[in-house]
Amino acid sequence: MLRCGQMMLAQALICQHLGREWRWETDIKQPEEYYQILQCFLDRKNSCYSIHQMAQMGVGEGKSIGEWYGPNTVAQVLKKLALFDEWNSLAVYVSMDNTVVIEDIRKMCRYPSYSWNVVHDGSYTHQSSWSRCRDTSEQCSTWKPLLLIVPLRLGINQINPVYIDAFKECFKMPQTLGALGGKPNHAYYFIGFSGDELIYLDPHTTQTFVDTEEAGTMQDQTYHCQKNPNRMKILNLDPSVALGFFCKEEAEFDKWCSTVEKVSAEILKQQSLRMFELVPKHPPHWPPFIPPTKPEVTTTGAELIESTDKLFDMEEEFEILTV
Repeated sequence: MLRCGQMMLAQALICQHLGREWRWETDIKQPEEYYQILQCFLDRKNSCYSIHQMAQMGVGEGKSIGEWYGPNTVAQVLKKLALFDEWNSLAVYVSMDNTVVIEDIRKMCRYPSYSWNVVHDGSYTHQSSWSRCRDTSEQCSTWKPLLLIVPLRLGINQINPVYIDAFKECFKMPQTLGALGGKPNHAYYFIGFSGDELIYLDPHTTQTFVDTEEAGTMQDQTYHCQKNPNRMKILNLDPSVALGFFCKEEAEFDKWCSTVEKVSAEILKQQSLRMFELVPKHPPHWPPFIPPTKPEVTTTGAELIESTDKLFDMEEEFEILTV
């Protein structure tokens, strides 16, 4: 499931920097932002979203290295890793209890922009646009690109048919990034549907490691699914899934909210069930919402992994016990 999480996140970064209309083609020079995105996913310990970083961050979610990750755990891992990604400045919101809170998302994604003022001695000072907005009606806040992940349980042992219509509608939304899910011991990245079948990509294909810095060129074929998408019956889907949506601008998020409300009303008319609830205000019985911030640490996940690799370099510091 970690690889599927990487694919969803990569799609979000592509939408942010290259746009939804961008398509990859072999042997064509791509924009510089494309290669920067690839750098985030290299199989190296110091890459922000490498499999090493994701696995190590999963330890904090109670998952041992090599243990199976469900869609919700992957969502929590991405949320934590994004705090260390200063280049993309991506806000990752993971819903709780099948509820998306509009107020909390706005609080997390809005932040003040700054303007530079020249003072009479030639030096520069900056002034928060929020402070300037107190005297004007101008909207000065800036919106962080939003990756919205909605973990869901759509049944007990198998998906409940009453959710199928709503599940399909999510793939029709312009902001969709697809869904994480699969079936027992198989993790897939779902990108659409056709009739009663889901269309998915399977990233779990063993490939030769590529040195991306060799000869100063980026060998990028290994980072793309070159096989045709597969299909599976919706009713064969494991009920544990995670929906993904991306909103680069606040206006796009507003449109998503309007679409969800409209779709929810239509779903209820069809006597089907909504998969999640969209509410305007933070529920009063929930703990206060505090936007996540980067922890004040003097080390990185990569260094933590590196240090564990070296734990047994000095054998004299350990006592071998005979049981």
